[in-house]
Amino acid sequence: MKLLMSPASPFVRKVRVALRELDLVDQVEEMSVTTTPLASDPAVVAANPTGKIPALMRDTGPAIYDSRVITRFLNDLAAGSLYPQARIWEVLTLEATADAIMEAAVLMTYEVRLRPEAQQSSDWVEAQWSKASRTIADVNTRWMSHLQGPLDIGHIGIACALSYVDLRHDARGWRQGNDALAKWHADFTTRASMAATAV
Repeated sequence: MKLLMSPASPFVRKVRVALRELDLVDQVEEMSVTTTPLASDPAVVAANPTGKIPALMRDTGPAIYDSRVITRFLNDLAAGSLYPQARIWEVLTLEATADAIMEAAVLMTYEVRLRPEAQQSSDWVEAQWSKASRTIADVNTRWMSHLQGPLDIGHIGIACALSYVDLRHDARGWRQGNDALAKWHADFTTRASMAATAV
């Protein structure tokens, strides 16, 4: 199988971390592509008509896309435990929470990197940061007991989301007032899967 990816994408990183946690690295070739919302790579469009990454090209069947679909597929393939049935709704909600942080942070990045300066909206950027920051605070307040439990896709998603905020928006200082989450993140990023996918 082939994973169309860009290492800096937090959605891609979630899949790459899952690959390593599920011991599937030898079954998936990671193929770096250069693609943006303004200039989609043709290979990506062929796999996913929206032009978004990650996309997983399977040996049999059509390509699948959206990180949540890919990680669920990989977990089933490996008979893994990233989506434990006993906690499935909490796990899926935390994964969606992580993806919401990623989406807001990525949109902030796109606004500055892809739009001419005269067309950029600081109000838009601040609105996206408000979404991300209040969601991070909510994780710190409501989800720490879950994050201290057995590894699941929610852990991976939150770690990748926070690491992307560090990468692109470190000056925002998300750790302030989120001490428990900051400590958890510092510990989680020492995992081999996170170290291997760092940019």
